[in-house]
Amino acid sequence: MLIPRYFFSDDYTEFYDFFLSRPHRHRTFQKGDMIWNLGETIRYVYYIKSGIAKTFVEHEDGYHKILHFHSNGTVFPGCQNSAFKIEASIGTEALSQVETLEFTRENFYQMYQENMALNARILETYSMYINLFIYESAHQDYNNAFIKICNLLYLFSIHSPARTPNRIDLTQQDIADILAISLVNVTTNLAKLRGEKIIVSHRKWIEIVDYPKLFSYCSNETINS
Repeated sequence: MLIPRYFFSDDYTEFYDFFLSRPHRHRTFQKGDMIWNLGETIRYVYYIKSGIAKTFVEHEDGYHKILHFHSNGTVFPGCQNSAFKIEASIGTEALSQVETLEFTRENFYQMYQENMALNARILETYSMYINLFIYESAHQDYNNAFIKICNLLYLFSIHSPARTPNRIDLTQQDIADILAISLVNVTTNLAKLRGEKIIVSHRKWIEIVDYPKLFSYCSNETINS
């Protein structure tokens, strides 16, 4: 069974030649650049060749919640005909230099209709998003902060951008922004994990050193997803 994913990569690599054959332009975003700006609806669709980007939603009070991360071999933000109001509250920021193929929304929608394999892959990706959001609303929201953090570290390790399961490339602020809990709460519970020698904290990343003990703290719906 598939588990919820916060980090997406390599889902569209097989379509690269097809993407190159269709109208597009190469775009490079530097670290800190906005790929999808707050206040905008979807105008372009990107195939990410390399780099990492994070997508977040901004509440009217200025609070950010990180939704997910995208890296090489992925398509974002996807493909749909309708424009949703919530799009104006969503932003995507380059966390490193990001190399992309940029398509207009209209051109990508036509590609989606013509290529049934691409159509099926986009549907599968949307299903992954829905799975993540249902998991968060139906299960993760009801767990205490400590269990939420353990679940997140486990799930993020499965699709680690570092390609090494024991390395989690998240800052404490990232964890707070994903889980919608305070930074103080994150700091306190990471200290508990350090005290039990489950993790080692590094600058801007976390190392898992005792997986069995981390698993023992995760909720059943996470381990058994």
